[in-house]
Amino acid sequence: MTVLPLFPLGTVLMPGAALTLQIFEPRYVALLTDLLAAQDEHPPDFGVVAIRRGFEVGDLRRPELHAVGCSARIRQAADLGDQRYVVVSQGHTRFRLGAIVSDDQTPYTRAEVEWLAEGGDAVTSLALAGRLREQVASYRRSLGADPAEAPDSSERMSYWLPEVLELGLDDRQSLLAAGSTEARLRQALRIVRRERGLTASLGTRGRPPDASISPN
Repeated sequence: MTVLPLFPLGTVLMPGAALTLQIFEPRYVALLTDLLAAQDEHPPDFGVVAIRRGFEVGDLRRPELHAVGCSARIRQAADLGDQRYVVVSQGHTRFRLGAIVSDDQTPYTRAEVEWLAEGGDAVTSLALAGRLREQVASYRRSLGADPAEAPDSSERMSYWLPEVLELGLDDRQSLLAAGSTEARLRQALRIVRRERGLTASLGTRGRPPDASISPN
């Protein structure tokens, strides 16, 4: 297993998705400093795991975390002064959380992780990706929203839904944890059908996804 520094958040990061963080808490400043100092030896990756129960900042107790997370690779880091940073990263690879590393070498949490591969039938996934593209376009038209440019691969399509629809943490986490590209695409189609049904029955209008900066 690989040991990865963890950054628990109240959101779910998908492979390929952008994540911008404001970093100011000392333990995460230390995490950023360590990653950048070692980037000539290995990519500056950290693990983003959604919090099941607890808080991101200031909680001395370790929060309860979901079992599946996603690594984030730092693309840019800007020093704002006074030990405050803005970090732009991108979701990279899913992992299953293993044992927490119990030592005092770092002020931030580290854990063993098992990298998760994609799977499923490629031909079926391609067909499902096409259906999802059509369903999302139709739903967004019904909301009066601008069309969204869809990814060009089935795998990337399977992670696309949170970028174009406002989804809760449970939906996002279940998509991330799906066992294969095919299973994730099927689940995404069910979510779109559900949202269309809710909109039709309640007369509500969907919202665009939240693209705000996440503080640590």
